[in-house]
Amino acid sequence: MDYFEGILATLLRADGYWVHPSYKVNLTTEDKRKIRKPSMPRPEIDLLAFKSSENRVIALEAKSYFDSGGVPLSQLQEEHDVPEGRYKLFTSERYRKIVFEKLLEQLTAAGMASSSTQIKLGLAAGNVYGNQSDQISAFMQAKGWLFFSPENIKEKVEDLARMGYENDPAIITAKILQRK
Repeated sequence: MDYFEGILATLLRADGYWVHPSYKVNLTTEDKRKIRKPSMPRPEIDLLAFKSSENRVIALEAKSYFDSGGVPLSQLQEEHDVPEGRYKLFTSERYRKIVFEKLLEQLTAAGMASSSTQIKLGLAAGNVYGNQSDQISAFMQAKGWLFFSPENIKEKVEDLARMGYENDPAIITAKILQRK
């Protein structure tokens, strides 16, 4: 887990989620054939976040892109029959469907979910291309997905500063930055 994912995990825990980083989904040879990528490695979801009160799992992809152009809306809007690029779960419906079916099977078999648990796709972006947060948010909402924009993340980090003391680097840093 990288540091950006660690901060996101802290934010999700503060919102009442249980978090599992770097979750690998086991696909069968037949699943990989259906995806049309027979030699692909196991898909890895950056963060799984489970909220029992909602019986919901968020499969969260984390893209910091702090010192780059950021997440571009155009790449999220692409549609691919065979998964490719950085945003496979977003751009390939077939891939997403198979991965999420297997994910729910795995979580259920491990006693971490039930067959009625809802899986929601989400994206957390530390930076977006050309100030497109509103456009990305509208696109994601129309798809039924979650989007944590840089602005949302900043607000949530600021909220950490108001929490009681925790020995967590994100919370400590938030407290230092919010000092007057």
